[in-house]
Amino acid sequence: MLNDPLANLMSLILNNELIGKSECMVKPVSKTIKELLKVMKENGYVSDFKEVEDGRGSWIKLSLNGSINKCGVIKPRYSVKSGKVEDFERRYLPAKGIGILFISTPRGVMTHYDAKSKKTGGKLLAYCY
Repeated sequence: MLNDPLANLMSLILNNELIGKSECMVKPVSKTIKELLKVMKENGYVSDFKEVEDGRGSWIKLSLNGSINKCGVIKPRYSVKSGKVEDFERRYLPAKGIGILFISTPRGVMTHYDAKSKKTGGKLLAYCY
């Protein structure tokens, strides 16, 4: 039984990266997962993804490029204000300027760099470096 689809996605990506696979299948699919994968693609952590519809629901075919060293979800989903992101950067990322935090804001899922530049806060979802 799946309790947290986002955590399952991040562990699936990390496991497939570690064993050297170039593709994986993501199921189940949600709007948050699609938005997070779009941000990962924009930042160069995944190559491409395509949603495939079959008769029993949809799944995502994800192409990996081998650039992820570690990724995971942040539990509990902390609320973060625009000026307090640095505290969580120090906690979850290895060094300043390395990796990204994914934040779910009222303007959509974005990286912590975008959230700081747009001066918006939200809920922390995941990290990747």
